[in-house]
Amino acid sequence: MHPEPSSRPRRPHAASRRTVLGAALGAVAGVTASAQPAAAAGWQLRWSPSARTDGLRAFETVEDDRAGSHPAGSPHIRAEGDNWRFTMHTVDRDTSPDRQRQEVTGCRDGSSYLRRLPGETWRLRYSLYIPAALKATTFFTHIMQMKQPGTGTSPIVVQSLRRVNGAQTIELKLFGSDTLVGRTGLEPLHDRWIDVDFRIGIGNGSAGSVRWIVKSGGTTVVDGSRTGVDTFLADRVRPKWGIYRSLGDSSGSLQNCHLLLTGLRACQLV
Repeated sequence: MHPEPSSRPRRPHAASRRTVLGAALGAVAGVTASAQPAAAAGWQLRWSPSARTDGLRAFETVEDDRAGSHPAGSPHIRAEGDNWRFTMHTVDRDTSPDRQRQEVTGCRDGSSYLRRLPGETWRLRYSLYIPAALKATTFFTHIMQMKQPGTGTSPIVVQSLRRVNGAQTIELKLFGSDTLVGRTGLEPLHDRWIDVDFRIGIGNGSAGSVRWIVKSGGTTVVDGSRTGVDTFLADRVRPKWGIYRSLGDSSGSLQNCHLLLTGLRACQLV
């Protein structure tokens, strides 16, 4: 057994509110509303669900044992206090039997969901608890993806636990071009909460950008970025969180494991 966090994880601070002078106040000051300077661009909070109150309703879809391979282990995805928990057993199989998948998709807000489109810039912040049993592998182990909705589509961005020259790492890549954005050692981040700040400018061809910041105990352990990259396929872009891994690992790293996720925030640059 591996130690669980002994206290509630820190949640990222919500975006600060701004006070905007109205037309009436402008008139009192002797200027019209149209004469007021335009507000500076900033991050606007669009989504801030709570595992405790929203549960799995926070997401657009829930992909829990899609193949029905392990009913005795269900639910593999559930809210647990202030966290969302993703549990993976070695016997679990996806609809493609060479891999495993327990993931949630999208950002639901009541009866609708967030749409991320070309020309927009978005920021996702969240905290992860990665137990030592969830190891990096020689084939893919993704714990976050950005994708076009629909089955059979390739990822745009993947955050992965990958073996590099035998060492366990956590990394972010542009999937289509296999472009590395950032990478750092995973083992120092096991069994503790880490904070992720991911930003994506959505654009075709060379019009996109990404930035990926990971902090542990308030210390930045990786801060990588790429510009002039392709971050759009079709329709829209949505995130996925959870455990999605290949059974082709050759390092002996596949174990029963879980992942905890909390403090989810989505902001749009406006």
